[in-house]
Amino acid sequence: MSSLILGGTVFLCLFGAAMFGMWLKSRLPDHHLSAESKDAIRLATAVVGTLSALALGLLIASAKSTYDSAETELKTSVGRVLLLDRVMAHYGPDTDAARNLLRQLVLARLKQGWGYAGNDEVAIDIAIDNTGIEPVQDLLRSLSPATDAQRWLQSRALEVSGQIAEAHWMLVETGSEGLPWAFLAILVFWLVLLFATFGLLAPGNPTVVATLLVCSLSVAGAVFLIVDMAYPYLGLVYVSDAPLREALDELERK
Repeated sequence: MSSLILGGTVFLCLFGAAMFGMWLKSRLPDHHLSAESKDAIRLATAVVGTLSALALGLLIASAKSTYDSAETELKTSVGRVLLLDRVMAHYGPDTDAARNLLRQLVLARLKQGWGYAGNDEVAIDIAIDNTGIEPVQDLLRSLSPATDAQRWLQSRALEVSGQIAEAHWMLVETGSEGLPWAFLAILVFWLVLLFATFGLLAPGNPTVVATLLVCSLSVAGAVFLIVDMAYPYLGLVYVSDAPLREALDELERK
């Protein structure tokens, strides 16, 4: 589900719960909302509110950690790609095909993750195959180094490409994990209960309604940010493609 749609749904649920609480208040007998009853309701609400705050904090921390990890992975991979290109350049012209393939891989990542078109009209089949750096590794293994320096450079290139491959498959494996949806569903249930209680205890005047509206929007915005940051390559809050674009410019200059 889109994070924007989910955030909107949460907003409707919370504000609807508050309005339902106000409606229910006008239907309940007076003794149900006596001073003692209100005190008991506030105590129970405090427990649920504390649990909701803890759960919301944990989800925000989890989403931020996922986002930061994706950003770090991208920058690390870009650095390794540039290092691999320089190692292959020092090897000699025998690595031209591998270097061109590496450039296509960067283009494929930009096209898949950010819809980058650029000025390159080369067909990119690597992104479809989802094989990552492996085609470049195959070309590196097929090299026949003639000197000790070339043998060392070949070994170094395979080592760096292996690190890139490891990061790629870790991204593939963890990219679909996302949020613990059961946890999020329970949090929304707690929040709905809280806002229903707010409406039940609050006077039904425009100021209170406006306040509950803003609070519902704020909490829904927090849920939207949590879900959006948990998928750092999708949605409105996503990892910038600037490192990859800079790497592509660097590869095209050399």
